[in-house]
Amino acid sequence: MAVPKRKTTPSKRGMRRAADALKNPTYVEDKNSGELRRPHHIDLKTGMYRGRQVLTPKESA
Repeated sequence: MAVPKRKTTPSKRGMRRAADALKNPTYVEDKNSGELRRPHHIDLKTGMYRGRQVLTPKESA
């Protein structure tokens, strides 16, 4: 069984755990509609992605 040769210091332990924190999701302003959307995601209102029509736009009810 593998056993660590040295004790992990609190500093190294904290550096490893720093990546575990939850971060706020990022949003970008859409060039065409001006609304906020996630980067690399389809704009669900217009159905556009990277300048192309990917989905049919949702009708507002």
